Amino acid sequence: MPIHRLPDNPSIERLRKQAKTLLRYVRAGVPEALGLVTEFHPRAPETLKLSDAQLVTARMYGFASWPRLKEHIATVERYSRSPHRVAPREELPEEFLRLACLTYGTDYPGRTGEADLLLARHPWLPTANVFTMAATGAADALADALVENPGLARAQGGPFEWEPLLYLAYARLDTPGSYLPAARLLLKHGADPNAGFLWDGLTSPFTVLTGAFGGGEGHQPPHPQGPALARLLLEAGADPNDSQTLYNLGLGGSCSDDTAHLQLLMEFGLGLGDGGPWHARLGPTLQSPRQLLRDELATAALRGCPRRARLLLAHGAEVNGLGGHPAYGGRTPYELALLNGHTEVAETLAAAGASAVLDEMEAFTAACMRADPDAVAGFGPEPLARALARSPELISSAAEQRKPAAVRLLAGLGFDVNHLHRSTPLHAAAWNDDIETARTLIELGADPTIKDPAYDSTPLGWAEHGGKQRVADYLRSLGRE
Repeated sequence: MPIHRLPDNPSIERLRKQAKTLLRYVRAGVPEALGLVTEFHPRAPETLKLSDAQLVTARMYGFASWPRLKEHIATVERYSRSPHRVAPREELPEEFLRLACLTYGTDYPGRTGEADLLLARHPWLPTANVFTMAATGAADALADALVENPGLARAQGGPFEWEPLLYLAYARLDTPGSYLPAARLLLKHGADPNAGFLWDGLTSPFTVLTGAFGGGEGHQPPHPQGPALARLLLEAGADPNDSQTLYNLGLGGSCSDDTAHLQLLMEFGLGLGDGGPWHARLGPTLQSPRQLLRDELATAALRGCPRRARLLLAHGAEVNGLGGHPAYGGRTPYELALLNGHTEVAETLAAAGASAVLDEMEAFTAACMRADPDAVAGFGPEPLARALARSPELISSAAEQRKPAAVRLLAGLGFDVNHLHRSTPLHAAAWNDDIETARTLIELGADPTIKDPAYDSTPLGWAEHGGKQRVADYLRSLGRE
């Protein structure tokens, strides 16, 4: 049996209950429970005890023993932070820092601008403490403070209980600061270039490097001196196998075909080594450096990024390696490229030795997504009828993938341009700030007044919330017309 994924923000009490439940099921003769014992207990006794059930529970999550699992959970608790849950603070320096930094949960447009207003009203804030000095890049004041007390470079404090280097990397202020000199000072006085936290207990660390690069599901902006800051951190020893950076600029972000961050990380050893201090702390819950490369190639195939695919293959990524995230569906990169209509990526992977066999419905989907009307027509009416019945969300996938030609083809085949599941195709175009797809959908009859079921918001609401100005302006113009 495969190793199971440990739940996010794990609780030792929940795992104890899980072990007790396993023991009860084993004693009741439940086949699935007996199978777990056979698979994961190295020397299963005739009569199982609670300690045996705890050992099986630990091993099924990839840990050698129950004490190792407990140690891991203690590590998660030690590094867990929830910056997005921190309430407004009465103390001005604390409130300034709360507003000035990305939190990956409350990063609404204009939020950091509120911190800029506080700076304008209270010019003493940059030198209030070592954390505001770092967030504003007040290098001269920071130099004086560190001469007096070098230990401040690794102190934890402020609203998020972060080290100064984290406030520096996650700050997003309009007022330019001397961030590189400030970062050099902190590193010189002992700041950890691999400092980070576990966001809400999730075991993919948000490191200083993550903050420098930005990105993510909210398309958070990079640090104003991001590339230079990232290089400085890497030169100081930051591990390049930074899983959250890769997610934020890949599967979990806008995933453009830009390769600058990958080239920089590869220069310092992405895909190599032991994964650094965070891998030592979190063990089997973090992907290996090689698996990170597999995931990156799968992401390039899923999202249609040919430059990334070529770079990753040249760097040694396995052409048929499987990505570990559920979004890849257990597909090879080549299958992902074909099924999502990314012809250039598919050709690149085929040239590198990839191959795939698609069944009829998969081949039909691939033809639709690459907007090939002749190939679609060649399948006849039966696959189309099945696709309309079983996969009405295909048109949403085309919109999410920024494929207006595929959207037009699918609409002509009878797919509903207003198909609503989690959202409509127009919501997807709005969130992507993809004006070409948005215009295509409107021309085909998309209704811009439909609200999604989760947030009760129109596509314009999504665009405004995400700061997607081009599509927001376009959708507002429809109302004026």
